[in-house]
Amino acid sequence: MTVAFSDDDEPGRDRDESENQERERRGPAPEPEYAPTPEPLPQWPEHGFTLAEARRWIDAGFAVEEAVRWRTSGVYAPDTARQWRTAGATPYTVDTWLSAGMTPRDAVRWRELGYSAREAAERHLAGESPTPRSWLYRLLNPRRDSAKDNLGEEGAAAMKTLLHHGVTAAVARGFVASGWTGEEALPWARRGIDPGEARIFLALGFRVGEAEQVVADGESALAVMAGWWRAGIPLDEVAPWRAAGFTAEEAASMRAEGTDVEQAKVLRALGGGD
Repeated sequence: MTVAFSDDDEPGRDRDESENQERERRGPAPEPEYAPTPEPLPQWPEHGFTLAEARRWIDAGFAVEEAVRWRTSGVYAPDTARQWRTAGATPYTVDTWLSAGMTPRDAVRWRELGYSAREAAERHLAGESPTPRSWLYRLLNPRRDSAKDNLGEEGAAAMKTLLHHGVTAAVARGFVASGWTGEEALPWARRGIDPGEARIFLALGFRVGEAEQVVADGESALAVMAGWWRAGIPLDEVAPWRAAGFTAEEAASMRAEGTDVEQAKVLRALGGGD
């Protein structure tokens, strides 16, 4: 006996045609958001990366063009870029947060409360903390003038310089808010010296390494200035005497005996203190 099958009875045919029609209706599947595959290691140096830097970006899953965009925007470490990406920032929007001295954690907290990047940056610059919106809050806390709170071109440039050299956003923000330029602030920020303290150390003539030693000894710049002023030591002599290892009392005694500060300067030079 001969059994005939119709075309409609072909196993799986109806299902395949239905799936094809559905795919055509939906169109092509969207690309994953961060789909680019990192390029081979030898291609990275021509984009300004060292091999060590390239390995870190590759391990974090970044393609070279994306890594370049993050670095151009002021984010120089792949781990930090991933944190900003998790916070909802992109290389094209992260500058708003960075210019305000904000961290990815700050950004997440503001975003969760419904603030835009620009508004959050303005309020962060004004010293506000993330606060839930309410009609009473809006009444008592009117929106700040962005022109007043903006870091400005020089401030933004200083922030970018400090961030590029590994200074944290919080520390960089303190120096920028105090009016430092990036290059001027860099050695002090790297040593973790408060920007206000650094100003006093500079006025007294201390080098950054000498100031770091003073802080390590448990003294503040203000205490040094006051102590040596009470001992009668001219301000322009404080740094040479102190860096040479003398106390204010010892320096005062030596000066009374006729010892010139030049001897202290020689001892200071021998001791270094960048």
